[in-house]
Amino acid sequence: MTEVISTQSVNLAAIAEKFTLQGQVTHVQAFGSGNINDTFLVTLDCATEKYFVLQRINTQVFRQPQLIMQNMRTYTDHVHQRLQHTPVNRRWEVPRVLSTEDGQDYCIDTGGDFWRAISFIEGSQSFDTMQDLAQAQEIGFALGMFHNLISDLPPAKLADTLTGFHITPLYLQHYQEVLGKTRVQSSPELNYCLQFVSDRTTFAPILEDAKAKGTLPLRLMHGDPKINNVMFDTATHQAVSVIDLDTVKPGLVHYDIGDCLRSGCNPAGEETEHWQSVYFDTDLCQGILQGYLSVAQAFLTENDYAYMYDAIRLIAFELGLRFFADYVAGNVYFKVKYPEHNLYRALVQFKLTESIESQELQIRRIIQDMQ
Repeated sequence: MTEVISTQSVNLAAIAEKFTLQGQVTHVQAFGSGNINDTFLVTLDCATEKYFVLQRINTQVFRQPQLIMQNMRTYTDHVHQRLQHTPVNRRWEVPRVLSTEDGQDYCIDTGGDFWRAISFIEGSQSFDTMQDLAQAQEIGFALGMFHNLISDLPPAKLADTLTGFHITPLYLQHYQEVLGKTRVQSSPELNYCLQFVSDRTTFAPILEDAKAKGTLPLRLMHGDPKINNVMFDTATHQAVSVIDLDTVKPGLVHYDIGDCLRSGCNPAGEETEHWQSVYFDTDLCQGILQGYLSVAQAFLTENDYAYMYDAIRLIAFELGLRFFADYVAGNVYFKVKYPEHNLYRALVQFKLTESIESQELQIRRIIQDMQ
């Protein structure tokens, strides 16, 4: 008998049972803290696999969810094959796509909602903030392992599920369009942001220009390698998996490297109200890069190293630009708790960018010493 957990429980159980090839569904509960998809943990009365993850895909964000599932199937099949031929000497798991009883990777309910099921990584947990330097190294290792395992998968085999994602010149163009048709009320914080962006417009295309020239190759990227998308073994405290694969798509690994360091090396966090005290922690940076390069050296080129600092600086600037553009536009994309929320989020990222810029020589030395 399915335990009643909400007004939706009967529907959730019915959806879950479409993916249940063995065992009965006994419990369905809300799971995780994602902002885009609705996620549930399904419990089964099964001796082998007791849990799996059920998700309703947000089709307002992902307009072609079938492509996400196609990408996920291609990625997971490739990595499982790689791990069979060249196993790693520690625990490493890849979420599996679970099929429906008629062999599909998803199901669509009577209301038109798109559902999928993914295997659960047993004995693992995630964190929202960096615990220590050892964890920083594990975060880096996880991203390096992710990139390494798909370094031989041709980018053309995966669809671009979010066109324009992480293309900084496009975000800058959108910002300039919004600014051109919006009257903003002057304040010291707003003027700081306006000047900050204005001073860096020529820097925005640095990675895209390198890609266009062939200096940086198109590869596959995760798209959202923040700390809570890395699963840690609860006993060994080692990273064992990278999850949230919806944004895996062709791009530059530099976007992942920059995003991982941007999110991981800001001890104050993205939502701090004390934006003046935000700084980029170079010790955490060194830890993440040590972990990353211990695995990623196998496929990186000299040019990849040359653009690493630019990636770290650019992605912090890019996110600040996106927050600021949304504030100017009237908070239409990011959820906010108060009218100036996106303005202060932008200030955090711009302050982080400033801190990165002020430590350029040290960051470049860290990168150079690891080559």
